[in-house]
Amino acid sequence: MSQSTVTAETKSGAPGGAYVPPLELTDGQAPPIAANGGLSYMSFDRNGDAGTAKAIEDALKLIADGHGQSVTDLLDTAPPGPIETKWGLGFRRYAECLDYIRANNIEAPEGGIAIPLRYSIHEGPSYSVVSSNALWRDPAREQDATLLRRDERNEIRRCLYFPQILRDARRIGEYYPGLSPSSPDCMDRLGVSLAHCESQCTNFYDAHEVERVYYPEMEKLLLEFFPDATDALVYNHDVFDKDYTGDRTEDQDNKIPGVNAAYANLVHNDLNDNSGRVRCRELLTKNLRNFGRTQHYTEAEADAKMSQRFMSINLAKPMETVKQNPFVLCAWPSFADQPYITNYRIYDDRVGETTRFTYRPDHEWYWFPDQSPTEVSMLKCYDSVTDGSVSRWSFHTATIDPNQPDDAPCRKNVVVRSFVFF
Repeated sequence: MSQSTVTAETKSGAPGGAYVPPLELTDGQAPPIAANGGLSYMSFDRNGDAGTAKAIEDALKLIADGHGQSVTDLLDTAPPGPIETKWGLGFRRYAECLDYIRANNIEAPEGGIAIPLRYSIHEGPSYSVVSSNALWRDPAREQDATLLRRDERNEIRRCLYFPQILRDARRIGEYYPGLSPSSPDCMDRLGVSLAHCESQCTNFYDAHEVERVYYPEMEKLLLEFFPDATDALVYNHDVFDKDYTGDRTEDQDNKIPGVNAAYANLVHNDLNDNSGRVRCRELLTKNLRNFGRTQHYTEAEADAKMSQRFMSINLAKPMETVKQNPFVLCAWPSFADQPYITNYRIYDDRVGETTRFTYRPDHEWYWFPDQSPTEVSMLKCYDSVTDGSVSRWSFHTATIDPNQPDDAPCRKNVVVRSFVFF
């Protein structure tokens, strides 16, 4: 398989060296909009900090140069109504975009819906410092904390709603004749698919029961869904329920992710060319924030395992039929040549990389209307194959279904993250 790569290397500094992944672009893909030419922050490791100090320095420099602020100012000073962007008309508010969709009679095919989706319009890398980072508790860095917190709020403001059409993912065979949404071929072609699960987990709010019962169920599902796979590792999960009244507290040390009250309503993907490999390596060799099975790979064994194809798959299963805040997915062929925009998530011991995207009218979006508790929507977050023969990832978001009544219950579901090895 042909690849466009920057060679991986192991640098001294951290015990055993810092793993620096190759930047592996898909054939035909534009380079990412990223810091340092797209290199992983592992390249800037200082005594085992995984590049976190350099990432914070870069974040503060980016704030100082004022480009992000200029985008915020542009939106703040634009006249009321739609905003003309180089990709099309965008809207500050969901309701404005929905009014535009209805006024222009934008229609969807049967089972689909025309809907506003929220995209970034800032074509520059962004940074977020996670809540557990020591910076927030350091009195000497109060000024830095203030700048970083304000810029992260502004990054959300550098987004607009754009009109899109969601197709019913259960009807994928109508758009791609002969392609079943419940097949590995669908995942390879589109980066999305649908599976079936009747879980024996009785309480998805109990993180330890989820780990004990549901993780093995999902690993079994993945190995059955991908018959060529040799191993599947489910390593963490999130629970989403806006109406939950119990304790929402996150406790990473005790493998409790908490319960999310908010739904991520920004078009994004959880991984990219760098973080797909870094996250896999962290799990295999360090069990870093691994809620699942303990891994015992040496560096050499991880090299061997990762020399074969591997994928990251997110699986989302409702606890009850979804009415509001559905989870929606975009098909790979409609954005395969589009550069992604890197967002860096800065921990104390790692720099994660997620991705944002700008709007294109021909993005091919899917949803599962009234998704039931036995239906598991699957999306690809990363694939190590780079020759263009398969999808590399999907991007996704949550949205508001305008056809639901105001009192429709919000989505209650569990999302697990996994790696699948071949």
